[in-house]
Amino acid sequence: MRIIIDVGHPKDVNVFKNVILALKKNGHEVKIVGRDKENIKKILEEFGFQGEFGPYYKNIIGKACGLVHNDLWLYNIARKFQPDIFVSQGSPYSAHVSRLLGKPHLAYIDTEIAVPAIKLMLPFTDKVYTSSSFYTDLGPKQERFNGYYELAYLHPKYFKPNPEVKKKYGLDEYIILRLSALAAHHDLNATGLNFKTEEELCEYVNQLEKYAKVKISSETTQWSIIRDRQLKNDPKDLHDLIFYSSLCIGEGATMVSEAAILGVPSIYISNTQRGYLNELEEKYGLTYTVQKREDGLKKAAEILENKSYKKEWLLKRQKMLDEKTDVVNFMVKTIEACVNVKKP
Repeated sequence: MRIIIDVGHPKDVNVFKNVILALKKNGHEVKIVGRDKENIKKILEEFGFQGEFGPYYKNIIGKACGLVHNDLWLYNIARKFQPDIFVSQGSPYSAHVSRLLGKPHLAYIDTEIAVPAIKLMLPFTDKVYTSSSFYTDLGPKQERFNGYYELAYLHPKYFKPNPEVKKKYGLDEYIILRLSALAAHHDLNATGLNFKTEEELCEYVNQLEKYAKVKISSETTQWSIIRDRQLKNDPKDLHDLIFYSSLCIGEGATMVSEAAILGVPSIYISNTQRGYLNELEEKYGLTYTVQKREDGLKKAAEILENKSYKKEWLLKRQKMLDEKTDVVNFMVKTIEACVNVKKP
């Protein structure tokens, strides 16, 4: 079987990494396509993968104007490759081109608030796979599974933390503060930490540093405090650094969820919700979602002042792992079963 896998975000690369390896092992031919966003190319290369990349538009207007451009770009690639199936984490481009070529498109999604992308993708998609925690009903095309996509790359079966990573970066006890540009299509009307001045960010960092050194992961470096404390790491080391951190706090849902899956206390500061984060909080107590940065600071202090919190979080993580399915195995089986998917 010939498969196109479309990656639009660094997380997509991680989610599909072990799936691609399993598909190739089973004899399938996989072509990776994506947008030239952030460090996607570098992550793919570190995993030993190659891909083809179309343009990436940084704002909502650009994304809207670039829709047809990316559709045409992918259509030309697909006509040459002649795939049997398109697979993505909800790519409208793959959905549209799959319909033009009369091939199935399977979407593996986890972001309920990505409403524009879902509306553009869903009519042209055959099946949509979501976690059982996904709070939106997408109709008869939706199939739920008992897991989180982060488990496709952070389950102990697939991820072994490198104990040398702290030494490599000269770190001891540290907190990761994640700042996001909030420029994705699903970030429309989203608010997070909302630092208006560098002084506000400095004060926040000072409060957190009562407990541990703060390293900032940021998509922008407009202030000197960000440049001075920026978490400068090889992409391949990111999850090791998260694993060994004391706490992860910020406005990026991906990093917060990854920390939770790794058994690290995490706090998501946003006016938006994610079903998987809600379940990780309500069912397992691994993470928290708050709307105001002051509430995030209070929750961080509450956690870090508990001397046994690390042991407690690892026990919570183990309970979660014991109850969830093998996500890689689920994804591979559903992709290989695509011959049974009927076009609507």
